[in-house]
Amino acid sequence: MNIREVAKLAGVSSATVSRVFSGAARVEPKTHRRVMQAAKKLGYVPNAYARTLSSGKSNTYGLILSDLTNPFFPDLVKSFQQKAREFGYETLLADTDYDLERMEDGIRRMVEYKVDGVAIMTSEMSPSLIQLLRRRKIPMVFLDTGKPGPLVSNISLNYEQGVDLAIQHLTSLGHRRIALIQGPSALRSAVTRREAFLHAMRRHGIRPLTQHIQTSDHSVDGGRTAMLELMKTSKWPTAVMCSNDLSAIGALQAAHSLGIRVPEELSIIGFDDIQMSSLVQPALTTVHVSRKEVASRAFTALYGMTQGGQVRGVQQVVPCELVVRDSTAPVKE
Repeated sequence: MNIREVAKLAGVSSATVSRVFSGAARVEPKTHRRVMQAAKKLGYVPNAYARTLSSGKSNTYGLILSDLTNPFFPDLVKSFQQKAREFGYETLLADTDYDLERMEDGIRRMVEYKVDGVAIMTSEMSPSLIQLLRRRKIPMVFLDTGKPGPLVSNISLNYEQGVDLAIQHLTSLGHRRIALIQGPSALRSAVTRREAFLHAMRRHGIRPLTQHIQTSDHSVDGGRTAMLELMKTSKWPTAVMCSNDLSAIGALQAAHSLGIRVPEELSIIGFDDIQMSSLVQPALTTVHVSRKEVASRAFTALYGMTQGGQVRGVQQVVPCELVVRDSTAPVKE
């Protein structure tokens, strides 16, 4: 099986097929798909190593994540890989588990594989590793942590919008004693959500009690523990905002164990809108973050810097929206 047979079936020239597999030049999306379909039908598999040597490109993007056990990330991986496949790219995945040594191993492996770009969807990143990628002129796109510059793009989530929608929803139901289960202070995204919560409360004329702000590790167990601590305070909150859905699900479990009815006696609201949030009882009111949109914008930013001749990166902001389900209700008199 060779390139000429693929070209004949796709109705294009051999040069076009070579361009598709080498990534050396842009090819119309329709033509690209036709070539890929022909290659799949014929069982043609290009020699990736030879392609990298001849073109200097691997047609592979690196994708670095913090924690694959968090349901937020598998959805993002799936969407990124789907987008990459549409353009003939492979994805090299690294899960750091919030460990900088594991991140360093992942980055070095990606450099060895000569990836064309790296999407860093984590809250932690060593400056020395960024310099390593910069020296090799490897484009990067960050989630919430980078600043646009030469070969660097950043995708931000509109936390202010999402949290404000949540607090506006709770105050419209009559809630004033609103607590927060925040994420780890080491995570910039968790700190940003906490600041957004405090700003939103001030905008609604509410000063939260110090004891109504508890810290979780963004896990179900962490949310459960934080919720139990909240219920030791002298003034119970009537509503709880959580930094992510896993914490909110843990808070639901804790409320159930204490015999507190949700939402009749306590409203709980999450953040992220993972699939599990619609399956728990009661179904969780939460702030929706589109992982598909994050992945699409991250891929497009990388593609623009590797194929589009775009040197300076871009800043993209992904909006959030409120999904109202069954875990919130008017405050009980």
